[in-house]
Amino acid sequence: MSSAPEPHPAKRKRSLLGGLRSSFLTGLVVVAPVGLTLWLMWTVAGWVDGWVLPMVPAELHPERYIGVNLRGIGVLIFLIFTVIVGWMAKGIFGRALIRMGESIVDRMPVVRSVYSGIKQIAETVFNQGEEKFDKACVIEYPRPGLKAIAFVSSSAKGEVARLADDGDPLISVFLPTTPNPTSGFLLFVPRSQITYLDMSVEDAAKLIISAGLVYPSEKKPDPAKGKKSA
Repeated sequence: MSSAPEPHPAKRKRSLLGGLRSSFLTGLVVVAPVGLTLWLMWTVAGWVDGWVLPMVPAELHPERYIGVNLRGIGVLIFLIFTVIVGWMAKGIFGRALIRMGESIVDRMPVVRSVYSGIKQIAETVFNQGEEKFDKACVIEYPRPGLKAIAFVSSSAKGEVARLADDGDPLISVFLPTTPNPTSGFLLFVPRSQITYLDMSVEDAAKLIISAGLVYPSEKKPDPAKGKKSA
């Protein structure tokens, strides 16, 4: 029997380059998220250190005693300080101190507006008692026929709610942008024009951040629920 002809050297070379390219892309998919995450954590830690450590007396800096600049010490100090402030703010003395400070801020025209806006944002984002985005949904945007993913916030209230048609209340939704979902638009959409999604808010955020490359896996129906009881 005649042996099979050997592949042409050019084809072998292309095959080798294709394998190397595939391995490189696979490695990049693995290394890039880890590297970017570590870089981001390292950068944020350095930024917090540069903001916190100048407020700490030089005698208390760790590098003064060990001779090494430990990145992240400022983050640790900030966390401890924030926990202490939060613990004090829950007490009677802390609440009285906060009310006194806010009464002083209320007398400052420009500072009052800045403080009030930042406080409202912080309470909305960090307050554990407040509800966050309820559900992910799809609305027609920027024109009829095109679909966009948005997050349901709450039902419209006050003057905005009175603008709704009878029987079709307005719902406030947040329309995020890609790839940064923290920026976007606040829209008031009639309830009849909102299509709710089964995917969670986290999965919808991943879909937006990845520009449609990462789709959440669909939930498979439970076979036990489909069986009829004998």
